[in-house]
Amino acid sequence: MKQLQLPAAVFLLVLFILVPVQLKVERPMLLLERFISGGGWVQMVFIAAYGALVAYKMQDPTKVQAWRKYTWFAFSVVFFAQLALGLSGFEKFLMTGKLHLPIPMMIVGGPIYRGHASMMSILFISTVVLSGPAWCSHLCYFGAIDSLSSGRKTRPGPIRNKWALKSTVMFLVIVGALVLRWMEVPVITATLLALGFGLTGLGIILLVSRREGRMVHCTAFCPVGTVVNLTRFVNPFRMYIDNNSCTDCMACTRFCKYDALKPSDIAARKPGLTCTLCGDCLASCHAGSLKYRFLKLSPAAARNLFLLITISLHAATMALARI
Repeated sequence: MKQLQLPAAVFLLVLFILVPVQLKVERPMLLLERFISGGGWVQMVFIAAYGALVAYKMQDPTKVQAWRKYTWFAFSVVFFAQLALGLSGFEKFLMTGKLHLPIPMMIVGGPIYRGHASMMSILFISTVVLSGPAWCSHLCYFGAIDSLSSGRKTRPGPIRNKWALKSTVMFLVIVGALVLRWMEVPVITATLLALGFGLTGLGIILLVSRREGRMVHCTAFCPVGTVVNLTRFVNPFRMYIDNNSCTDCMACTRFCKYDALKPSDIAARKPGLTCTLCGDCLASCHAGSLKYRFLKLSPAAARNLFLLITISLHAATMALARI
């Protein structure tokens, strides 16, 4: 029975998120509702059942890496397939009919250039508040591609000059957006520059991340990832390494795609700032030393709460995320 408690909770929470959207939002947000009257309710139940299935499977730490990787990639496929159909002339697949570039950098640079927040910015901030850095391991449509490209196991050794690269890219994005706004650069020019940034990121994913066996785009290039790293502490979820049971075997370092389990991190008994709480490392630790923390909850309860919130957000966002 206990194995069904988390899936049932995810099912109900997804419905709790989506029912007000179905009832209150004037333009149908659930895709099936745009084609069939009342279809949104069917889609809602289906996506809630999907979330429950993911939760059931991910309760087992040995299945987290595979299920997270492929469900996250499915999220990306659904997102970009709707974009492709929308661009092909099927406007019902677009959120508002107004096209925005599907590049994570726009979450940071877009509001600075425009002078006001976007729906995507609000969604991003909400997820960071609710589930900490899980945006970078469950919800980012670019990150799913980076995860798949990086393979199954990492190459030994840290990403060199990671923070210098991250800081430089973040600085250039912020200053560049401010300059474009100050100089009143036309939207089409700014859009082309953002597109170039996105294509550069895609090149890093397909070439560098694949070669290194690590998510180099997400960890060392993407400015949204840097924002997540720096703001993750607004959320109480943490991961730590139990000092009493850890044997310093370093097995977990081969399973971390985010460069957050270097020998120095293990010595400090906590993952580095680039940790996204993804949980891929749990099955690699035969001593069970890698644990979740949330205020005064036990590690098991803290992990279940993290899965409840994160998987529910993943499923609900899959149902709603469109350009």
